[in-house]
Amino acid sequence: MTDISAPTQPPLDDEACWEAVLRRDRAVDGRFVSAVLTTGIYCKPSCAARHPRRENMIFLPDPAAARQAGFRACLRCRPDEVGRDRLAVEAAQAFIAAAMVPPSLEEIAGHAGYAPHHFHRLFKRATGLTPAAYARSLRAERLKTALEEEGGSVTSAIYEAGYNAPSRAYADAQRHLGMTPSAWKDGGRGVTISYMVVGSSLGPVLVAATAKGLCRISFDEDEGELRRRFPYAEIVPGDAAFSALAAQVVRLVEDPTQPVDLPIDMCGTAFQQAVWAALRAIPAGETRSYREIAAAIGKPGAVRAAGSACGDNVLAVVIPCHRVLRSDGTLGGYAYGLGRKQALLERERGE
Repeated sequence: MTDISAPTQPPLDDEACWEAVLRRDRAVDGRFVSAVLTTGIYCKPSCAARHPRRENMIFLPDPAAARQAGFRACLRCRPDEVGRDRLAVEAAQAFIAAAMVPPSLEEIAGHAGYAPHHFHRLFKRATGLTPAAYARSLRAERLKTALEEEGGSVTSAIYEAGYNAPSRAYADAQRHLGMTPSAWKDGGRGVTISYMVVGSSLGPVLVAATAKGLCRISFDEDEGELRRRFPYAEIVPGDAAFSALAAQVVRLVEDPTQPVDLPIDMCGTAFQQAVWAALRAIPAGETRSYREIAAAIGKPGAVRAAGSACGDNVLAVVIPCHRVLRSDGTLGGYAYGLGRKQALLERERGE
């Protein structure tokens, strides 16, 4: 088992802790414990037990502080195990990243000191990805970096990224890059991207997609932005079938509470994909802070990086980065203007 020590995390104020307890927020498990004065028990924030009255609850930084104050651990939620789980996930992420060939689930779980099936669930809950998907994302990220280097061939990039055969690299590239390795290296050469600019109550919306799915949704942009991103792709106006897809996007802009079931085709690093998965897991009408998103993917210290990943989101509304606020509850940033962010949040709350 890997020898790991406790992470350093910024503290939350009492009001933020209470709100996290009320919504049983798994994202902040391990950040603090809640102790009940009337029962002498301390719990993790997501504990399923009935909530006590606010005046009967205090918040402590960790289980050790709770025990020192005379409280005992809840037998239902087992708060003492939370910190160990999070550290084990971080150790597994480092183990996967250091391996050129993706390790098996048994190897990853053994490194972390857990049973394979239990750790599979634990890892996915913490990062939004299974260990295998996380490993594939890292390898695809290495492939992307190798492809962007000057002078190298596609074949050498494939093997440098850790692939044993081109077939696996091409399959991963279709999933993570949205196109073949050679097309990515050539700025989208050989790929057809359909687009349409459609009206909405929040302004013009650019909707663009490859054959696989949506690759860009943005406000106040046009064909020129696509050509900048993919200078060698074939960029064509959308047809009647594409118009139906664009109409679905507009309906989501008008009512962001409706379920999202649209095909997507977006590339990103393993970290970005984990952040985007965490964003999609936020229920409509709710918000999270950047700090909570970082904690949700097992990287509590990567608050700024989580914010950058939100900013790198290319599918506005479908990947709901508008649901992320600053820790003080203010709107923070939004690529398409704070007015639009506020409007989307108000629509989700039915205001």
